[in-house]
Amino acid sequence: MVLKIFFPQCCNKADSGLLVGRWIPGQNSAVVLAVIHYPFIPGQVKQYIHQSGVDLTVLGSWSMPKEGQEGMESFLRDLSTIFPQGQWLQLSREMGKIGFRCHLVQQEKELKEDGGGGEKDKVIFIHYEQRKVMLSQLHPIENGVPDPQTESQLPQVFGTVCQSEPLFFLDKYDDSPVKLTHWQSEGREGSIIVELMKQASTPVCLLTTWILTLWTSLCSSRILNVRPMRFISSKLSTCVQLSYRTEHLQTVCSPTRATAHNHFMRKANIFVSFFVDVSLGLLLVSWIYRENRIGKLANTLVPAADHVAKELEELLQWLMGAPAGLKMNRALDQVLGRFFLYHIHLWISYIHLMSPFVEMILWYVGLSACLGLTFALSLLSDITALLTFHIYCFYVYGARLYCMTVYGLSSLWRLFRGKKWNVLRQRVDSCSYDLDQLFIGTLLFTILLFLLPTTALYYLVFTLLRLVVVMFQGVVHLGVDFINSFPLFAMGLRLFRSYRLAEGVKFRVLCEEPGTPLHLMMDINPLKVSSVVQTYRTPTYSCYPKDSWLALCKKLFLGELIYPWKHKTTKID
Repeated sequence: MVLKIFFPQCCNKADSGLLVGRWIPGQNSAVVLAVIHYPFIPGQVKQYIHQSGVDLTVLGSWSMPKEGQEGMESFLRDLSTIFPQGQWLQLSREMGKIGFRCHLVQQEKELKEDGGGGEKDKVIFIHYEQRKVMLSQLHPIENGVPDPQTESQLPQVFGTVCQSEPLFFLDKYDDSPVKLTHWQSEGREGSIIVELMKQASTPVCLLTTWILTLWTSLCSSRILNVRPMRFISSKLSTCVQLSYRTEHLQTVCSPTRATAHNHFMRKANIFVSFFVDVSLGLLLVSWIYRENRIGKLANTLVPAADHVAKELEELLQWLMGAPAGLKMNRALDQVLGRFFLYHIHLWISYIHLMSPFVEMILWYVGLSACLGLTFALSLLSDITALLTFHIYCFYVYGARLYCMTVYGLSSLWRLFRGKKWNVLRQRVDSCSYDLDQLFIGTLLFTILLFLLPTTALYYLVFTLLRLVVVMFQGVVHLGVDFINSFPLFAMGLRLFRSYRLAEGVKFRVLCEEPGTPLHLMMDINPLKVSSVVQTYRTPTYSCYPKDSWLALCKKLFLGELIYPWKHKTTKID
């Protein structure tokens, strides 16, 4: 049977002493975590391991002979009686060689691994970088067919190293009666800035939580929960983004410590996303308020609105004539054309009425970018919706008229075939009609059929204009959702510390010297970029109804309205 010993690279040159670690249950494997140096008192070693609070044991002895320590190996061999174990490892390394020698003492029998023995006494050393394994998070392999034995063993190895963190923090280095060698033997990794941020995070989180509590109580007041206010706030992208960021800040500033890995990564991704969002917003504010760009934008906005209104008037004049040589119903064409022209004149009057206040409105709207780039993009979407409200009205009028015509024709067509729609059973049933009903139905069907080209043309034109606006708003919402949901912290770990997100491991031969066991090096395979995005993407709210392309085309053909509004109850992972 093969004995696998996971040995940390930081202990390759450690002084002689005891091996501290853990036997993996159900596997003929041992994980070495640290080396306790000689001299030591066995009672202090037992007490030290007990105080660590980690399920550890003394695996065996480690011998690194030096001058004046000729009898050290025999002394360490006799320690197996003080630390009784079912299996006792005796590892030794000669100066100038990379490979180790291994003796396994089991049930008072000594088995020697010489590298050429049978299968029952074969030993394999697997070297690993203790720091990377302890800080990494192992993810399941998505593609491929992994070895079931290796797949069940790796999480136990990673979990053993990760759970041994209290053992390293308990080490007081020069002040401790027990000297150890591990990945933090030269001192703990730390930063003054990080420690100061940890100390300052508690009062900042408490203050932010108090402010968010006041804001939440204000938003839940009766005045703001009146039905018109609630309806308007649910349709405005800015209000939805504000509630979304409030929820994010409540998650980040929660006093509950993030113990689980997924909870920690969610908090970190939200915090980094919020920080990048605010930074981009401040850059946008600094760019907007330079060189009087607000005034230039205000002076350009009103002429642009006049130009759009003029183009719409020319389009309506073209539709009121003979568009593309088509023969239209002149009476209905004139009524619809004048109706839409009247709306355009109202819109132009509204724009010119608001023109003296445009610059002031833009000046205050630009300050909202201090809350983040997503707020500025959400405001841009809402302003676009307000400036194109007349196009939306044209689309609704044309869609309703076209929808009534189509459904009227389909109902009258069933009348010709002696059918009717059963509302209660939701099906088409047979029905007998008298002569008057058939005459009126034929008359209405003829009228609607000849009016259909005119209504369909107006509906087609205004639907295309509406789709242009919806596509622009869709691009803006995609940008907002990308900033809200993209796992920036996880992607940063994948790029700069790829070992933190592990998908598996790979082995390479480290040493194959005669007379010594096989030595392998365990390297961490980082998680794929696509898997990082899929695993750690922050859940967002959908921007549009989740309709398929077929359902969308069916709605457009039947004249049903398409509302590109955010649905807060629909959450997408």
